[in-house]
Amino acid sequence: MDAKKEAVAVVLAAGKGTRMKTELPKVAVPLNGKPLLNHVIDHLKEAGINDIVIVVGYKKEEVQALCAGIPGIRFAEQKEQLGTAHAVLSAEEFVKSHKGPILVACGDVPMITGDTFGSLVSTHVQNEFSATLLSAKVDVPTGYGRIVRNSSGEVTAIVEEKDADAEQKKINEINTGTYVFSSEILFESLRKIGNSNAQGEYYLPDLVELYKKEGKKLGAVILKNSGESQGVNSPADLENLAAVLNGAVAK
Repeated sequence: MDAKKEAVAVVLAAGKGTRMKTELPKVAVPLNGKPLLNHVIDHLKEAGINDIVIVVGYKKEEVQALCAGIPGIRFAEQKEQLGTAHAVLSAEEFVKSHKGPILVACGDVPMITGDTFGSLVSTHVQNEFSATLLSAKVDVPTGYGRIVRNSSGEVTAIVEEKDADAEQKKINEINTGTYVFSSEILFESLRKIGNSNAQGEYYLPDLVELYKKEGKKLGAVILKNSGESQGVNSPADLENLAAVLNGAVAK
């Protein structure tokens, strides 16, 4: 429990969400009457993580308004959308003096439970990993970054769909975009990441490959319920998750 209380969360919530066909910031889109971002915040709080930095960008005032009155929330601004690694760097001034684990979550992935967040942090701390990622095994991995492992089962890289070769595209273990990092080396390492990829962006998954090359200790937790990994990228995704939640109400 202490590990979770010592964790700070950085929630990536700066995106526009063009495919959602709405003028709302993506994380403000409601799922069962509650904005996507607020589902994520509630689950972080359930995990005992109360220090939360939200990285805002597109229509930042609307995103900030979603958090009015919620204790423990601070905001960092990503002025340009240059990728997930750049988004985490945008939060540096708020968390650079933090000595515990830093959990990075996506504001548009509303189903990851408090239990999952908590066990991810605990696994990271107990094993003294430099980075611990949350993965999922899914039937249709299209669109997601693939987890590449060596013959010993160790994570060696995360390859984005756009950069994956034919063999890598067959991998069904995907990156959920959720990580825990040790704070001591995080920001120094983020500055080493390049943007030589199909999108010209600074990807957070590239940090995993960098850590591997540097001999850092990496961990991965595979979701017990792969459904938690589902993000919202389209109106159809939103409908699917609403159906899941409505089916679970009777529990």
